[in-house]
Amino acid sequence: MPHTADTPAQNSTESSSTSERVEIRTPTVEDGTSLWRLAAGTGVLDVNTPYAYILWTRDFAETSVIAEVDGEPAGFISGYRRPDAPETLFIWQVAVDSRFRGRRLASRMLTTLVESVAPQRLETTITSDNAASIALFTGLARDQGAEITTTTFFTEKHFPSAQESGEEHAPEDLYTVAPLGSRTD
Repeated sequence: MPHTADTPAQNSTESSSTSERVEIRTPTVEDGTSLWRLAAGTGVLDVNTPYAYILWTRDFAETSVIAEVDGEPAGFISGYRRPDAPETLFIWQVAVDSRFRGRRLASRMLTTLVESVAPQRLETTITSDNAASIALFTGLARDQGAEITTTTFFTEKHFPSAQESGEEHAPEDLYTVAPLGSRTD
Protein backbone atom coordinates (compact mmCIF):
# COMPACT_ATOMS: atom_id res chain seq x y z
CA MET A 1 0.00 0.00 0.00
CA PRO A 2 1.55 3.36 -1.00
CA HIS A 3 2.19 5.91 1.73
CA THR A 4 2.77 9.63 1.62
CA ALA A 5 5.33 11.47 3.70
CA ASP A 6 2.64 12.69 6.08
CA THR A 7 1.12 9.22 6.54
CA PRO A 8 2.88 6.98 9.04
CA ALA A 9 4.51 3.97 7.43
CA GLN A 10 2.50 0.91 8.27
CA ASN A 11 2.35 -2.38 6.50
CA SER A 12 0.95 -5.57 7.99
CA THR A 13 1.12 -8.91 6.27
CA GLU A 14 0.52 -12.51 7.13
CA SER A 15 3.32 -14.76 5.95
CA SER A 16 1.62 -17.68 4.20
CA SER A 17 4.43 -20.14 4.87
CA THR A 18 4.65 -19.62 8.63
CA SER A 19 1.38 -17.82 9.47
CA GLU A 20 3.33 -15.16 11.36
CA ARG A 21 2.14 -11.58 11.48
CA VAL A 22 4.65 -8.99 10.25
CA GLU A 23 4.00 -5.32 10.94
CA ILE A 24 6.24 -2.59 9.54
CA ARG A 25 5.50 0.80 11.04
CA THR A 26 6.86 4.16 12.09
CA PRO A 27 8.77 3.82 15.39
CA THR A 28 7.75 5.68 18.53
CA VAL A 29 9.85 6.84 21.47
CA GLU A 30 8.80 3.65 23.25
CA ASP A 31 10.63 1.70 20.50
CA GLY A 32 13.97 3.45 21.06
CA THR A 33 15.33 0.82 23.43
CA SER A 34 14.29 -1.95 21.01
CA LEU A 35 16.23 -0.23 18.20
CA TRP A 36 19.31 -0.08 20.43
CA ARG A 37 18.94 -3.78 21.36
CA LEU A 38 18.50 -4.77 17.71
CA ALA A 39 21.58 -2.75 16.66
CA ALA A 40 23.67 -4.24 19.47
CA GLY A 41 22.43 -7.74 18.67
CA THR A 42 23.70 -7.64 15.09
CA GLY A 43 27.30 -7.75 16.24
CA VAL A 44 28.33 -5.72 13.20
CA LEU A 45 26.64 -2.31 13.37
CA ASP A 46 28.26 0.68 15.03
CA VAL A 47 26.14 0.80 18.18
CA ASN A 48 25.32 4.20 19.60
CA THR A 49 24.05 4.99 23.08
CA PRO A 50 20.48 3.99 23.98
CA TYR A 51 19.77 7.72 24.29
CA ALA A 52 20.67 8.24 20.62
CA TYR A 53 18.12 5.63 19.51
CA ILE A 54 15.41 7.05 21.76
CA LEU A 55 16.10 10.55 20.44
CA TRP A 56 16.15 9.18 16.87
CA THR A 57 12.62 7.78 17.31
CA ARG A 58 11.45 11.22 18.36
CA ASP A 59 13.21 13.37 15.77
CA PHE A 60 13.49 11.06 12.74
CA ALA A 61 10.55 8.68 13.16
CA GLU A 62 8.94 9.71 9.87
CA THR A 63 12.02 8.55 7.96
CA SER A 64 12.52 5.31 9.87
CA VAL A 65 10.63 2.03 10.34
CA ILE A 66 10.50 -0.82 12.82
CA ALA A 67 9.37 -4.35 11.95
CA GLU A 68 7.64 -6.59 14.42
CA VAL A 69 7.01 -10.29 13.90
CA ASP A 70 4.10 -11.53 15.99
CA GLY A 71 4.50 -8.40 18.14
CA GLU A 72 8.24 -8.88 18.76
CA PRO A 73 10.77 -6.30 17.50
CA ALA A 74 12.58 -8.00 14.61
CA GLY A 75 14.31 -5.22 12.68
CA PHE A 76 14.54 -1.52 11.93
CA ILE A 77 15.81 0.98 9.39
CA SER A 78 16.83 4.46 10.48
CA GLY A 79 17.07 7.26 7.97
CA TYR A 80 16.74 11.00 7.54
CA ARG A 81 16.20 13.58 4.84
CA ARG A 82 19.47 15.32 4.04
CA PRO A 83 19.15 18.94 5.25
CA ASP A 84 20.94 20.28 2.16
CA ALA A 85 19.01 17.96 -0.20
CA PRO A 86 15.56 17.20 1.27
CA GLU A 87 14.60 15.11 -1.77
CA THR A 88 17.30 12.63 -0.66
CA LEU A 89 16.63 9.97 1.97
CA PHE A 90 19.85 8.88 3.69
CA ILE A 91 19.67 5.41 5.23
CA TRP A 92 21.82 5.28 8.35
CA GLN A 93 21.32 1.79 9.79
CA VAL A 94 19.54 -1.42 8.78
CA ALA A 95 19.22 -4.14 11.42
CA VAL A 96 17.45 -7.49 11.43
CA ASP A 97 17.56 -9.81 14.44
CA SER A 98 19.33 -13.06 13.52
CA ARG A 99 16.22 -15.07 14.44
CA PHE A 100 14.27 -13.30 11.69
CA ARG A 101 16.82 -13.32 8.86
CA GLY A 102 16.14 -15.07 5.57
CA ARG A 103 12.58 -13.71 5.31
CA ARG A 104 13.32 -10.66 3.15
CA LEU A 105 12.46 -8.49 6.15
CA ALA A 106 15.12 -5.86 5.33
CA SER A 107 13.84 -5.60 1.76
CA ARG A 108 10.24 -5.30 2.94
CA MET A 109 11.17 -2.60 5.45
CA LEU A 110 13.17 -0.66 2.84
CA THR A 111 10.35 -0.82 0.28
CA THR A 112 7.80 0.33 2.89
CA LEU A 113 10.06 3.21 3.92
CA VAL A 114 10.70 4.36 0.35
CA GLU A 115 6.97 4.23 -0.41
CA SER A 116 6.18 6.20 2.76
CA VAL A 117 8.83 8.91 2.41
CA ALA A 118 8.69 9.09 -1.41
CA PRO A 119 12.21 10.48 -1.93
CA GLN A 120 13.63 11.22 -5.36
CA ARG A 121 16.91 9.57 -4.42
CA LEU A 122 18.34 7.40 -1.69
CA GLU A 123 21.86 7.38 -0.27
CA THR A 124 23.63 5.07 2.13
CA THR A 125 27.20 4.16 3.00
CA ILE A 126 28.42 0.57 2.95
CA THR A 127 31.77 -1.08 3.64
CA SER A 128 33.10 -3.12 0.72
CA ASP A 129 32.81 -6.41 2.63
CA ASN A 130 29.08 -6.01 3.44
CA ALA A 131 27.58 -8.19 0.70
CA ALA A 132 24.13 -8.31 2.34
CA SER A 133 23.75 -4.52 2.32
CA ILE A 134 25.10 -4.20 -1.20
CA ALA A 135 22.54 -6.81 -2.35
CA LEU A 136 19.73 -5.05 -0.44
CA PHE A 137 20.29 -1.68 -2.11
CA THR A 138 21.06 -3.21 -5.52
CA GLY A 139 17.73 -5.06 -5.26
CA LEU A 140 15.93 -1.83 -4.39
CA ALA A 141 17.42 -0.12 -7.45
CA ARG A 142 16.35 -3.02 -9.66
CA ASP A 143 12.83 -3.13 -8.21
CA GLN A 144 12.44 0.65 -8.57
CA GLY A 145 13.86 0.75 -12.09
CA ALA A 146 16.59 3.09 -10.84
CA GLU A 147 20.34 3.35 -11.29
CA ILE A 148 22.74 2.54 -8.46
CA THR A 149 26.12 4.25 -8.35
CA THR A 150 29.03 3.84 -5.97
CA THR A 151 31.68 6.39 -5.10
CA THR A 152 34.48 6.54 -2.55
CA PHE A 153 33.19 8.49 0.43
CA PHE A 154 34.69 8.05 3.92
CA THR A 155 38.23 6.66 3.96
CA GLU A 156 40.31 5.51 6.93
CA LYS A 157 41.58 9.07 7.37
CA HIS A 158 38.07 10.28 8.25
CA PHE A 159 37.82 7.99 11.30
CA PRO A 160 39.80 8.20 14.53
CA SER A 161 42.65 5.72 14.84
CA ALA A 162 42.02 2.32 16.40
CA GLN A 163 44.37 3.31 19.21
CA GLU A 164 42.28 6.40 19.94
CA SER A 165 38.78 4.92 19.46
CA GLY A 166 39.34 1.30 20.45
CA GLU A 167 38.10 0.03 17.09
CA GLU A 168 39.21 -0.14 13.50
CA HIS A 169 36.69 1.33 11.05
CA ALA A 170 36.69 0.24 7.42
CA PRO A 171 36.18 2.78 4.63
CA GLU A 172 32.56 3.44 3.63
CA ASP A 173 31.51 3.86 0.00
CA LEU A 174 28.52 6.04 -0.90
CA TYR A 175 25.75 4.18 -2.72
CA THR A 176 23.16 6.32 -4.50
CA VAL A 177 19.88 4.95 -5.89
CA ALA A 178 18.08 7.33 -8.28
CA PRO A 179 15.74 8.33 -9.66
CA LEU A 180 13.06 6.95 -7.36
CA GLY A 181 9.34 7.29 -7.88
CA SER A 182 9.52 7.37 -11.67
CA ARG A 183 8.60 3.73 -12.34
CA THR A 184 5.21 3.41 -13.99
CA ASP A 185 4.68 -0.37 -14.27
